[in-house]
Amino acid sequence: MDNGSSVLAHLERLETQVSRSHKQSEELQSVQAQEGALGTKIHKLRRLRDELRAAVRHRRASVKACIANVEPNQTVEINEQEALEEKLENVKAILQAYHFTGLSGKLTSRGVCVCISTAFEGNLLDSYFVDLVIQKPLRIHHHSVPVFIPLEEIAAKYLQTNIQHFLFSLCEYLNAYSGRKYQADRLQSDFAALLTGPLQRNPLCNLLSFTYKLDPGGQSLPFCARLLYKDLTATLPTDVTVTCQGVEVLSTSWEEQRASHETLFCTKPLHQVFASFTRKGEKLDMSLVS
Repeated sequence: MDNGSSVLAHLERLETQVSRSHKQSEELQSVQAQEGALGTKIHKLRRLRDELRAAVRHRRASVKACIANVEPNQTVEINEQEALEEKLENVKAILQAYHFTGLSGKLTSRGVCVCISTAFEGNLLDSYFVDLVIQKPLRIHHHSVPVFIPLEEIAAKYLQTNIQHFLFSLCEYLNAYSGRKYQADRLQSDFAALLTGPLQRNPLCNLLSFTYKLDPGGQSLPFCARLLYKDLTATLPTDVTVTCQGVEVLSTSWEEQRASHETLFCTKPLHQVFASFTRKGEKLDMSLVS
């Protein structure tokens, strides 16, 4: 029995080895088949690569031949036309993207006519247009921008190199001018009772001077104010001077009031400051200063 058992065990080991050998042989055949398929695929891809390279070389040669047959002036004209068309598309994109910021426009036979609508504190004010000719160099055909706005200076800086910057810079100047003019108009129309003389202003509305009293019928001292806007893109003054008319030396209370007026004019729109005067009478609404 022991000899029989050992023979059976030996046979089982031989069967296991044969089975394992068959399995390894099958795996090897599978790997070889995969390698063969990959090799075929690599060969096809290399052939496709070579075909594409040849096509690219042929295309380049054709383009060079076409360029060689074109007159130099024609080539320049084509490049310039493409550049002008790109600028026109750029302007159209700017107008479309910033329609709700006051910029709008329409295409013309020459290029594009841009409309700039100004506003201050949510109030729609004046509108201005600039008719641009899209050619080389770009130029302004016609416009309604006031003569005291530095349009030529802005155009010289940005029109040929950055149309977007040109339009935005012009918007800044026009909006600031409209905002200053709006404040001066409101002072004259809504608070004329507090003014003791005419409001003096230059066309750009960046220099205002006026005399006012907080109680027109009372005995309060008249104040003289001078507001200078050095920054033409701003709606608040950069320099403010307030003095008391006819008085060289002020009491402490009047000096404090004069100084507080200067602070108010520097930090708040003109009509808002006078609205505070009207509400409080001689007592200033100092909450506006903060």
